[in-house]
Amino acid sequence: MPVLVVVGAQWGDEGKGKIIDLLTERADVVARYQGGHNAGHTVVVGKDEFILHLIPSGILHKGKKCLIGNGVVVDPAALIEEMDGLIARGIRFEGSLMISGNAHLIMPYHKALDVASESLKGEKKIGTTGRGIGPAYADKISRAGIRMADLLDPQGFRDKLRQHTATANFLLEKYYGAAPVDDGRIYDEYMAYGKRLAKHIDDASLFLGEALRKGRKVLAEGAQGTHLDVDHGTYPFVTSSSPTAGGACTGLGIGPTTITGVMGIVKAYTTRVGSGPFPTELQDATGELLRDRGREYGATTGRARRCGWYDVLVIRHAARVNGLTSVAITKLDVLDGIDEIKICVGYKHKGKLYEEMPADLSVLEACTPQYITMPGWKESTVGVTKYDKLPKKARTYLEKICRLSGVKPSLISTGARRDETIILERPFQKPVVRKSTVRRKR
Repeated sequence: MPVLVVVGAQWGDEGKGKIIDLLTERADVVARYQGGHNAGHTVVVGKDEFILHLIPSGILHKGKKCLIGNGVVVDPAALIEEMDGLIARGIRFEGSLMISGNAHLIMPYHKALDVASESLKGEKKIGTTGRGIGPAYADKISRAGIRMADLLDPQGFRDKLRQHTATANFLLEKYYGAAPVDDGRIYDEYMAYGKRLAKHIDDASLFLGEALRKGRKVLAEGAQGTHLDVDHGTYPFVTSSSPTAGGACTGLGIGPTTITGVMGIVKAYTTRVGSGPFPTELQDATGELLRDRGREYGATTGRARRCGWYDVLVIRHAARVNGLTSVAITKLDVLDGIDEIKICVGYKHKGKLYEEMPADLSVLEACTPQYITMPGWKESTVGVTKYDKLPKKARTYLEKICRLSGVKPSLISTGARRDETIILERPFQKPVVRKSTVRRKR
């Protein structure tokens, strides 16, 4: 019953889209388990670039079953727009896309509440995309959500909509001073969405259980990254769901014993979008260089990403909470030509040295990163497909960050295309044996 979970090991935007697309070749089912359309996966196929927000990257491969799990919050308008864009480019969905009936809907009032809430916070805002993700998850947890299956029950949907719209409008008008939403217009709009999506709505957990019983290979796809996890991230500057590997179980309705491997996607440096602590952030010419070379702008929002050096503590934390069995290292080529490359190996705060990521946000916000310096390489790594063809200094850098982080590399990305990849080990080819992530001395 092989399930490989793919997680972001930093703050998201690690290049999961390409890696998931690459791994899909050997998978039978690709299943998205959390998040909403605030995430974006960019996949390059030949000369074509695809940006996916809700639909699993496996949709670009013929014959693969793609699932949107119950842990995802779905904006049906955004989903249909994404489907239509792919259909226009020759992608077909008949029999290939399933949406869990238990996935919660993002409603217009969720988006209105998201924008109003961020505006009220001012300088203390979280940095959300304003797409209603957080309020939708809040309603889910408070048992006030509306689910995909409700679209198939017009009267039941109407009753729930009236009740929840009344509550949302009270908050919008009385607390935020914002305009209310119209439940009648929403009802008509969402009933139309229901008709369009009805053939895709089903019991995804049941389907996965049967597929695993038959020995099918499942690739579980997360959005965002470990340090945006609502439990294990830099709270409160986090997303509203669980991008970590444990989220795959609750977000898809599968048991933990079905998971045979967890691959972390790790950028060769570090980026972050939105507010929150970022110890290795570079607010200088090197940071700008990484941003420009790496095209570090959000696939969903276009926002510039904050860039910094590789942080060992960030990856150690991700290795522990996810139980990483391997990592895929992306964007190595962005570091080509840099004279000296730094690696953060600790934080210092008020005279104390931290060699593990502290849970105290005030420490993260005020700490001084402790670096070691590695020599850079002048040769290009773009498109290299054999490890021994990499520049020696690039190999030394990779071996250093993996040894310090306690992780084992299985893939190294040297460009945006599928074929610009060094494959050291093929997941799904054989059972993955858990590698210890105990910290090693420098």
